[in-house]
Amino acid sequence: MIYLDHAATSFPKPERVIRAVERCLREVAGSPGRGGHAGVLQANRLVFTARERAARLLGIGDAARVIFTSGATAAINVALRGTLRPGDHVLTTDMEHNAVARPLARLRRDGVEVGVVPHDPDAGRFAAALDAGRREGTRWLVVNHASNVNGQALDLEAIARWCEVSGVRLGVDAAQSAGLLPLDVDALGASWLACSGHKALHGPPGVGILAVGRGVQIEPLVRGGTGSHSESEEQPTELPEALEAGTPNTPGIAGLGEAIALVLEEGVSALHARAQALARQLESGLRAIDGVAVWGPGASERAVPVVSFTIVGEDPSLTATRLEDDWGMRLRVGLHCAPAAHRRLGTFPGGTLRASPGPTNAEVEIDGLIAAVTELAAEAR
Repeated sequence: MIYLDHAATSFPKPERVIRAVERCLREVAGSPGRGGHAGVLQANRLVFTARERAARLLGIGDAARVIFTSGATAAINVALRGTLRPGDHVLTTDMEHNAVARPLARLRRDGVEVGVVPHDPDAGRFAAALDAGRREGTRWLVVNHASNVNGQALDLEAIARWCEVSGVRLGVDAAQSAGLLPLDVDALGASWLACSGHKALHGPPGVGILAVGRGVQIEPLVRGGTGSHSESEEQPTELPEALEAGTPNTPGIAGLGEAIALVLEEGVSALHARAQALARQLESGLRAIDGVAVWGPGASERAVPVVSFTIVGEDPSLTATRLEDDWGMRLRVGLHCAPAAHRRLGTFPGGTLRASPGPTNAEVEIDGLIAAVTELAAEAR
């Protein structure tokens, strides 16, 4: 089996991550913040360590502003529903994942106004599009840092400067970029940033992060037990408790903490360079095949290792089935939960095949995919 679907979820998980989850399940007899016995203290330490590591990775000066969620989707919902109000105008892009697009669509029915601008890795063109889309009452800009369809990434530093000058608050969906591209929430002045734990951070599924900017107030989406201020009916206002009601996923957080430690040790730049080299090899090889259409990030350094393609005239689902059945290659096929991006690229409704290499892949596997697609394209002609 050749696994090339790391943009969906990384695989295989590092052995040390698996051990951290297993250790927690076997040895930690307590729920963090709920009591004072030895098991609770163990759980507290695991969560505290993971929070500190995430703060270091994401450029958060105070680890209390790192909120653990069930994933990037939950983090984005907490951020959007906890900040946007009827009458607010929010700008977003035409390459958003449904994790952003669907909550915004629901909020639009509640009176939030949404404007859409073209997602563009060129900082100048994107700033011009933002200027054209901005109006009186524009309060927020919510952007997909890197596309999960073609790997192109926005210039967050330039966007942050535009937001500062324009008086617009910035929210970032970093599901595809966390662990691959440098992120510094406090330096950007972002109000929030959401990311998955199970993609390029190499953690287990079911855990993600909402990084909250300095001084930002987010109304809780869920209220309940926090282990603190239990005498009050009101949700605590201090972070992280304000946004972490209910029993946390301690085994998942333990695994994520160990995964982030690995990323910090290896270095984001080194992990990115390794996977991006494979993506460039793949994109170059696919573009050389007659009858294959390719959508990828090209040579940009500010991109993630994602390459989409189709064999002209052939259903991508059929291609995916052949690649797995005949060559043991696992890729993602369809709209990748990002129909807006496919409309922009002209690949809606059929979608594309998406190959997303990770650090466990090798050049020989990329060569094998290129050879397999070459053969299938020849059959289709």
